[in-house]
Amino acid sequence: MKRSDKVIISCAITGSIHTPSMSPYLPVAAEDIAVQAIGAAQAGAAILHLHAREQGTGRPTQAIDEYARFLPVIRDGCDAIINITTGAGLGMSMDQRLAAANHFRPEIASMNMGSFNFNISGAARRGNFQHDWELPYLEMTKDFILSNTFAQIERAMTELGAHGTRFEFECYDTGHLYNLAHFADRELVKPPFFVQAIFGILGGIGAEPENLMSMKATADRLFGADYYLSILAAGRHQIPFTTLGAILGSHVRVGLEDNLFLTKGELAPSNAALVEKSRRILTELGLAIATPDEARQMLGTKGRANVGF
Repeated sequence: MKRSDKVIISCAITGSIHTPSMSPYLPVAAEDIAVQAIGAAQAGAAILHLHAREQGTGRPTQAIDEYARFLPVIRDGCDAIINITTGAGLGMSMDQRLAAANHFRPEIASMNMGSFNFNISGAARRGNFQHDWELPYLEMTKDFILSNTFAQIERAMTELGAHGTRFEFECYDTGHLYNLAHFADRELVKPPFFVQAIFGILGGIGAEPENLMSMKATADRLFGADYYLSILAAGRHQIPFTTLGAILGSHVRVGLEDNLFLTKGELAPSNAALVEKSRRILTELGLAIATPDEARQMLGTKGRANVGF
């Protein structure tokens, strides 16, 4: 693992897992996504991981016109690195998933490194849904595979790589690290690799500290000093896991995509609040926080002047 004296904080602003009824603070309107993204950057996030939502319903979408509502606002309001999802909303086609990243050509795009069962149906227990799409969207994941085959990954790497976009390699299990090593061996992607190890999604690796240590050891064996490790964990595991990862030398990802709570029983009032909490903990541990330009240098991105928005 590449060592750095600065920690990169990524913030995942809205995602496609949580539905609008789960928290009044989850940004789903374009103007709210923009305001919260800029706020997270001001709080210390060097990377903003972005999804779009349909106006009015809050349903996940990859429509170019929805991204166009907030991307220029965020660009003009802060200097953070923009990371556009290719995981998108659950059940979308590959054409839909790649549309926004291909059109806007961001510095970074997310890249799920394999197919796996992805079950968020447990969230249906919350009840009292505002929109008729929410409950079926959650319940269908009992019989859902989040697809990213080798052919799909190769297509995405080739198309987005042609724009100079680099990747956040999202690894939900140990096998996904080996998948990345396969593409690295074929030189479809080049180091430094930004590996996002993900814990606590039902269908992926569980949120136990031993699993974090195992994922890190495997990545160290496969990539040596050619990668940066970042950690995210779902729900209540978010802050403990990112803190453990940072102590071990990793970077961190927080945000309302992955976790709605600031503390037990208390909803986070904003993405900035989660960034501020993480930054405070990391600073008290003696760790310095990377600026967007320092993150650009570490990850080798093409720079904010070379995007398509």
